[in-house]
Amino acid sequence: MIIVLARKTLRYLLPYRFLFLVAIAQVILLNALELLKPWPLKLIIDNVQVGGQPLPWEFLKGLSREQLLLAICIGLVLIYLLWGGLSLLHNYTTISIGQRMVNDLRGDLYSHLQRLSLAFHNRQQVGDLLYRIATDTYAIQSLTMNTVIPILSAVVFLVGMFTIMVQLDPLLTFLALSVCPALFITLSLLNRPINKAATQSHQQESVVYSLVQRNISAMRIIQAFTKEDEEHSKFMAASRESLAARLRLYNLQSLYSGVVSLVSAVGTALVVWVAANQVLAGELTVGELVLFTSYLASLYDPINSISQTYGMTQWAQVGVMRVFEILDIERDLPEGTKTFPTVGAKGEIVWDNVSFDYLPDQPTLKQINLRVRAGQKVAIVGPTGAGKSTLVSLLPRFYDPQVGRVTIDGVDVREFQLKSLRRQIGMVLQPPIVFPLSFRENIAYGRPDAALSEVVTAARLARIHDLIVSTSQGYDTVVGERGATLSEGERQRLTIARAILLDAPILILDEPTSSVDAETEALIMEGLDRLTVGRTTLIIAHRLSTVRQADSIVVLRAGQIVEQGTFAELMSQRSAFAALYRTQFSLQGEK
Repeated sequence: MIIVLARKTLRYLLPYRFLFLVAIAQVILLNALELLKPWPLKLIIDNVQVGGQPLPWEFLKGLSREQLLLAICIGLVLIYLLWGGLSLLHNYTTISIGQRMVNDLRGDLYSHLQRLSLAFHNRQQVGDLLYRIATDTYAIQSLTMNTVIPILSAVVFLVGMFTIMVQLDPLLTFLALSVCPALFITLSLLNRPINKAATQSHQQESVVYSLVQRNISAMRIIQAFTKEDEEHSKFMAASRESLAARLRLYNLQSLYSGVVSLVSAVGTALVVWVAANQVLAGELTVGELVLFTSYLASLYDPINSISQTYGMTQWAQVGVMRVFEILDIERDLPEGTKTFPTVGAKGEIVWDNVSFDYLPDQPTLKQINLRVRAGQKVAIVGPTGAGKSTLVSLLPRFYDPQVGRVTIDGVDVREFQLKSLRRQIGMVLQPPIVFPLSFRENIAYGRPDAALSEVVTAARLARIHDLIVSTSQGYDTVVGERGATLSEGERQRLTIARAILLDAPILILDEPTSSVDAETEALIMEGLDRLTVGRTTLIIAHRLSTVRQADSIVVLRAGQIVEQGTFAELMSQRSAFAALYRTQFSLQGEK
């Protein structure tokens, strides 16, 4: 699993391999400067003091003690100046690489989610997907720049330090490294608990996101039923679980760091005791003791850094795996290869022995056989849950049938490229979706290059123009989030204008007048009558008054076509449609 994860992560690092190599070079230079930091102090103790040791470098020989002290101090300042400047540059380089990787991963995840079918999205919690996009994608930066680079830096520093320490005193070096096996044993023992705690932390954070998203979307219902206190209690419980999971992870990471610090202290004490005795015996200079103890402190710092980074690695690994978990889901709507001609589809549609179910053994559509001729207007009616919306959803391939096929102009819709297919279909769906954009941008959502005159024409046909021009900025007025500043009927008319502007050869109207009054319904139907001329139109209707002018009416019940004919034909028979129609209008008469 780790190898697979590394290979997938590497794919996002490869485009920035040059910058990554620059970052590695910066790591090497930074560690070289870090290794130089204790040397000025050693030179002052061993070479500047009276009776000091011989100078190790030729270019320093011949200087007086005062000159040597000044030169060493200048060198110390230069070392720290170079180190500080290079650190700033290194941080910029690594953060830049990490953020670009996050952006690439986030873009791939968002694009992939858009191409998964509605069947997938119906199974998912929106809050969980939001958390994966907004938070889990950052894990790739932590997994590479915030873990790989620090570990690489620690390894480079340890190698350089080990080389110097061995030359100074092999015995002390061996004693300093003798504690490392204890550190690795600690790491192996805490590996599984830390990984488990990191996974639980991500999952609980996702639950909080999902709960917030659900409740904000349903705020009107929560307030209407005075469920604020109950929902607040649920949120606080989820928040406590999330924080408890995060605390467990922090505790495990702190435990590991504590063990590392304890073991490091034991190693330091052992080395200092032996080294001090060597100084007393004249086997080691004071300057070498100071240099060695400085390196000793620095020796355990990278080891402790690796331990700290390890906990972050576990957290980041879980986050990246959650992102790749979605990316690894195969598209259940395979892309076709065919495209429609420039003039568009003719518009003949056939459902050929189609069966579909959302859940196994719970069929929604059963052996549907239906032919709609090009330019024909067909109304689809039936009780709630009969499968009307599902039937038309198979046409733009929101779903694919398990049995049978849907064709346009004799070609299975699965053979078309999705973009080409959906550009042939104008849709007014339920509920009406309005974006927090201007009126013009909402109407032109499917045709952003449309001229203002075309947008206005579509708005007039949908009977929304008068409302738009009455606002402060007309067509440039921005609509509230989810159309909050509009009534349900106004949102409906706005989506109708959007479908009109698309000017597609096929129209799907899912209850286009369900949210408007009778007067507005008549005006909209007048506009739609002009719009549907020459276009294949499918109208899903609960209000049966809207289907009188349909060329054919299809009656669905329990996922099956039980009747089909013109309005006059069905009304002249003792049909299910006639009974439904009379019942609906008798109820309206009672009102």
